[in-house]
Amino acid sequence: MFTEEQIERYSRHIILKEIGGRGQKKLLDSRVLIIGVGGLGAPAALYLAAAGIGTIGIADADRVETSNLQRQVIHFTPDVGKPKVVSAKEKMTAINPDIRVVTHPTWVQADNILDIISDYDFIIDGTDSFATKFLINDACVLAAKPYSHCGVLGFAGQTITVLPRVSACCRCLFHEPPPPDTVPSCAQAGVIGVLPGLFGTIQATEAVKFLLGKGELLTDRLLFLDALEMRFQELNLERKPDCPLCGTTPTITELRDQLEAMTLCDLGKV
Repeated sequence: MFTEEQIERYSRHIILKEIGGRGQKKLLDSRVLIIGVGGLGAPAALYLAAAGIGTIGIADADRVETSNLQRQVIHFTPDVGKPKVVSAKEKMTAINPDIRVVTHPTWVQADNILDIISDYDFIIDGTDSFATKFLINDACVLAAKPYSHCGVLGFAGQTITVLPRVSACCRCLFHEPPPPDTVPSCAQAGVIGVLPGLFGTIQATEAVKFLLGKGELLTDRLLFLDALEMRFQELNLERKPDCPLCGTTPTITELRDQLEAMTLCDLGKV
């Protein structure tokens, strides 16, 4: 089943009773898509590559900028100006040549997202635009793709895992993105560099647990962190019968690009 090199590489997984050889084989046969290779997507991509997720897709049309380097740990100073998917793929395959990295050098939009997510088992939302986050939520629910949602700003962050039509989705919480100018942007408010790293690893953990079918996912639970106080809180949720997307009489039955209500930061720049 495994080569000697693979047995050594994944030995710390294989000795875990929750994973073992069969579980590692599941991971090697799995496919995860990361949308946005920025502050959240960077650590998620590195840890999923190291874990031996057999196929990892990365979607981002941005290029590396100097201001990214404070938190986007997959990109290095010599990568400035390089497409993020190229920079990320180099690091991912360097840490684990076992895996296959599929690059999608594009922004996700209503007319392409269903095609992009169709080949993957689990989706990680590493974006930072409210409009894009709602688009990802809608696409994953309509396509029945489980995914991890996350957002960070300043010293605070939140995350939830969505199992379409089983657990609450983002539109069960908020029917629409917030109005323009109601929340400061990342460029205006900033973000402590370690925070997206923490949340990106939580998202990667949720992906691995889902693929293995082990543990309790962050479904119907919104996890908050105030990093200044280092306090975690959970908000218990439930799927809403009147949700416009996953409710009993949905009004959202097809995808549409929403006007950019407000950005946490530009996509991939959390």
